[in-house]
Amino acid sequence: MLQKREKVLLLRTFQGRTLRIVREHYLRPSVPCNSPLCPRPAACRNDGKLLSGDVTHYMVPDWKVVQDYLEILEFPELKGIIFMQTACQAVQHQRGRRQYNKLRNLLKDARHDCVLFANEFQQSCYLPRERGESMEKWQTRSIYKAAVWYYHHCQDRMPIIMVTEDEEAVPQYGSETEGVFVISFKNYLDNFWPDLKAAHELCDSILQSRRERENESQESHRKEYPEHLPLEVLEAGIKSGRYIQGILNVNKHRAQIEAFVRLQGASSKDSGLVSDILIHGMKARNRSIHGDMVVVELLPKSDWKGRTVALCENDSDDKAPGESPSEPMPTGRIGDLEGEIATILVENNISVAPFSEAQMCKMPVNTPENPWKVSPEEERERRDLRKTHLVFSIDPKGCEDVDDTLSVRTLTNGNLELGVHIADVTHFVAPNSYVDIEAKTRATTYYLADRRYDMLPSILSSDLCSLLGGVDRYAVSIMWELDKTSYEIKEVWYGRTIIRSSYKLFYEAAQELLDGNFNIIDDIPEFRGLDERSRQAKLEELVWAVGKLTDIARHVRAKRDLCGALELEGVEVRVQLDEKKNIRDLIPKQPLEVHETVAECMILANHWVAKKIWESFPHQALLRQHPPPHQEFFSELRECAKAKGFFIDTRSNKTLADSLDNANDPDDPIVNRLLRSMATQAMSNALYFSTGSCAEEEFHHYGLALDKYTHFTSPIRRYADIIVHRLLMAAISKDKKTEVTENLFSNKDLEELCRHINNRNRAAQHSQKQSTELFQCMYFKDKDQETEERCIADGVIYSIRTNGVLVFIPRFGIKGAAYLKNKDGLVISCGPDSRSEWKPGSLQRFQNKITSTTTAGDSVTFHLFDHVTVRISVQASRCHSDTIRLEIMSNKPYMIPDTELLHQSAPLLKSDLVKEVTRSVEEAHLAQEVKGNIIQEDFQKYCQTKGRSLYTLLEEIRDLALLDVSDSHGI
Repeated sequence: MLQKREKVLLLRTFQGRTLRIVREHYLRPSVPCNSPLCPRPAACRNDGKLLSGDVTHYMVPDWKVVQDYLEILEFPELKGIIFMQTACQAVQHQRGRRQYNKLRNLLKDARHDCVLFANEFQQSCYLPRERGESMEKWQTRSIYKAAVWYYHHCQDRMPIIMVTEDEEAVPQYGSETEGVFVISFKNYLDNFWPDLKAAHELCDSILQSRRERENESQESHRKEYPEHLPLEVLEAGIKSGRYIQGILNVNKHRAQIEAFVRLQGASSKDSGLVSDILIHGMKARNRSIHGDMVVVELLPKSDWKGRTVALCENDSDDKAPGESPSEPMPTGRIGDLEGEIATILVENNISVAPFSEAQMCKMPVNTPENPWKVSPEEERERRDLRKTHLVFSIDPKGCEDVDDTLSVRTLTNGNLELGVHIADVTHFVAPNSYVDIEAKTRATTYYLADRRYDMLPSILSSDLCSLLGGVDRYAVSIMWELDKTSYEIKEVWYGRTIIRSSYKLFYEAAQELLDGNFNIIDDIPEFRGLDERSRQAKLEELVWAVGKLTDIARHVRAKRDLCGALELEGVEVRVQLDEKKNIRDLIPKQPLEVHETVAECMILANHWVAKKIWESFPHQALLRQHPPPHQEFFSELRECAKAKGFFIDTRSNKTLADSLDNANDPDDPIVNRLLRSMATQAMSNALYFSTGSCAEEEFHHYGLALDKYTHFTSPIRRYADIIVHRLLMAAISKDKKTEVTENLFSNKDLEELCRHINNRNRAAQHSQKQSTELFQCMYFKDKDQETEERCIADGVIYSIRTNGVLVFIPRFGIKGAAYLKNKDGLVISCGPDSRSEWKPGSLQRFQNKITSTTTAGDSVTFHLFDHVTVRISVQASRCHSDTIRLEIMSNKPYMIPDTELLHQSAPLLKSDLVKEVTRSVEEAHLAQEVKGNIIQEDFQKYCQTKGRSLYTLLEEIRDLALLDVSDSHGI
């Protein structure tokens, strides 16, 4: 007999009224329990999946356990799990569709011993929520009551263990019912599954992540939520009439294409407007929602638009006073490029206000009228290398903030001296100064797709702390004496120096010199204007230095390789533009050996500084650790490699590195790139830490195969390096038996600072990724998918999912999902010409392939590492940011018909993609002459730096809806 109940929801409207919604809810005397101990299987209708009969107890996870530990509950060793409907609904409402679908797939999988119990439809289990009771407490109470019913239903023959994360629930319910036990999930694993090490490690990792999130949440709640633009800019803009303030009003019948801002406050009087402002376009609202207070930028009258035709008869609420639907009405915008960038900054809690006058007044001056010079006091205190050492830098073209330079020379005893010289930022940034506090708050320079927000003022980052060619600069140097033949380190020296860089080389020029192509010297400014004799002498000196550095770097790298250093995925490309800045040619940029030369020298410096500061301050040194990854995270990598006949040994970083080196398909180099990318995704994040917070055996850096490592070589853009410089200076003072003048952090304070820097680094990585995705979407959004050749590309399948595949597009460095089954239930079919279309049918997934079969009997199979033809488009969203959408057009590789365009299958450099998008945006702004000047002035004031993107590695693309777990892993 069904029982009818009513669920009442009280909702508050935007007008402040309370709306009462009543829903009917029916209860049944019996619902499937799916237990072999059921005394009435016919009444319960247990005709589906049953729990195992050889378990010692049933486990009932609380709603919080299901949300946070679902990955552990998927372990096949865990058996006899009963998921309550209340817990499943909590996952659906609070964790979203993706996590909920993952839970549903777990319940459907016959290999897992778990069932669903619909406790909210069972008469004896249903509990109405009491007045004033929190949702969380009601959920826990409902799940516990269902567990008690389940125990009695099985005639008290099977103990029930409810696992929970509610600390109050354990003492409250733990001894209430005999045979039903309530414990924490951590205690459950410790007591019942002590040998399941992988589950314990994952549990500890989840607990640690939760603590970090709670710390982040507490920090963010202590700060005022930042605006899209500084408050003073908004206020000034409203007063000038450039910005208009009001309430966003969205009509549900036209929500996708237009909205209105209802004028409010002084802005309507000052502007003289009498009608609402029309906001038009798919991205018009910048993810604001109905009822939000917004500020919009008013467009010129020439750009005003008319309202769209009404889609319903009752449209009177949205008609603007005094305006007919056909007349143009005042029009504004919210969702332009600058608004989207501002949104990314807000979402990541990044504050990049201009440096204040109080901060700037303490900065040194370097102008033509008052040039900066080395002080006599510093000349006496520092080691002067200007006349004794050939110092030079090797950086990307156009680099402004040169952190590091190199030197190598032969000593009088025949040995070699290798030097790494880093900008002495701490000379200009005193501890607890205004600039130091601001740099600590920012913690890093934020690199977005088309701009950067510097950690330090530009007088330091681009001038006095940048080791430019031909000028005197302060540096902190490390110099090693090396054996002339074996390159073994004999002695090391640390200290402050004065240098003058002789050459500011770019990577390609250094590589040409290394390869013996001396025609490149015409592109090196320092060689211009020299007579032939001087030119030849300096060239021989520079070529010897670059070659000797490379020999040393090879030796250093070989030693790390023997210890298991990993080479993971990283690709660079270059682009050729015509005179109108249109992309003309896309050419793959092969990795250069000089990249590795510079990298090895920096790694060596970081390693030796780490050892030095730890020896001097064993309990308060800032190091960087990279823990070994969990072995289960390598499962997909191993399976994918197995599909191509390769074996990946993941027992150590050495075996992993060797396996990846051997996993080369001579017919398809993309395979090795994808395998290395999967290895990257399996890695844990490298983190800063204080040496007093963990044991020495935990200091190890897995990726670099070093026992101790830190960051010392980039103090212009990383605050961690500034702390390390101060520690090194204190260590040097300690060795000299002089007073330590540096302000050192205690272990507790340093650990807190490391958490802050780690959080800011994650925000920087996330904002960088979001801005890349934004520009990629803007790049493809206005392209005609039918005629634009760039929207069709070759893709490689690198993972199989239940309803599609994950595809990597080498040309653009994009990873994303391509569905083989659409929302209408149709599956993909490829005809005789290999072109795809949607037809009724089904999908069947295997380990390394997936087959689509139509009802007519036609089938197509997609294997791992198959090349397919993919169409790239943009999927717009009303409330969220746009995303890249991939569609498989053919199960054959994409063939460019014109042989002259074969080179265009090369990857697209993202910095130049950004240039093209930015150019179109700027041209639109320039069309508004007066207003464009105002926008440019604001841009220069608040965006600090704009120019060539500093991206050099292709970023991973968002995982979409097919669970491609991608992340950035800073080493």
